[in-house]
Order: sequence, then C-alpha cells, then structure tokens
Amino acid sequence: MTHLFQARVADDIARRIAALTPESRPQWGTMTVAQMVAHCAAGVELASGDRRPPRALVGRLIGWAIKPRVLGNDEPMRRNSPTVEGLVVNDQRDLDIERTRLLGLINRFVTAGSTGCTTHPHSFFGPLTPNEWAILMYKHLDHHLRQFGV
Repeated sequence: MTHLFQARVADDIARRIAALTPESRPQWGTMTVAQMVAHCAAGVELASGDRRPPRALVGRLIGWAIKPRVLGNDEPMRRNSPTVEGLVVNDQRDLDIERTRLLGLINRFVTAGSTGCTTHPHSFFGPLTPNEWAILMYKHLDHHLRQFGV
C-alpha cells in the first residue's frame, strides 16, 4: 500500500505540489488551486490532531463499511468524493503561502511518523491506525493533485 510515511512518496507529493501554478485549473470541482492547497493542509492538520471535527452521523452509520474499500487498496479516490465538514475552503487564498504551509505540515507529519498521528476518530471513517492515516493522507493529496493535473 502506498502511504505518506514512505520517503519516496512524500518526495513525489512535494514535487507535484511545487509544480502547481496560479494558472493551474481543476479538471473537476470548483476550488481554485490555492483553495485546494489550503484544503489539503487542513486534511493533514486533521491527521495530525490539529483539527478535530465531530463525527458525522452518516459516517457513524456506514463509515465502517466504506473504510476498507477506500483504505484497503491503491485505487485513487473518486472524483467529487464527499468532503469532511469543516475542511471546505471558500475564501480567497494565496498559493505561495498555502503551498509553504502545506509542505511544512507534510514534513512534520512524515517526520513524526506514527507518533504524530491523532487518536481522534476520523469524522466519517471512525478510528484509524497511524498507517491508515498515512494511506488516507496520500490518497487525499494524490486525489487533489490529479484534480489539478499534476
């Protein structure tokens, strides 16, 4: 399984983030490139425990059944997958500021390894192991970088 704790994977993600430009346009969805990078940073903050959204009712009902289908393989996330409440970014952002912030958060997450992952349950999937967090973070970042063609 591909995950963000793998050095080559983290390096590839950083390279792809660096390739984003203000002219990058989404292949699907409505976020600007700067909003997407800010959204991804919020996702890493979730995995690190810096953000703690409440459990979603639908997640409590079906999250346990969907979790192995999402985290149990290397298939990319589907286009227009649902977003965790509280991680939507609607305001204007500066790409360079958000890129620096995201790269710093990824570096902190990778450097800390399993000890840097939250024990707070994911709002949809419920409790995740550090390895599951690392898989989810890779898939989430990859999903949005593919969204913007990098």
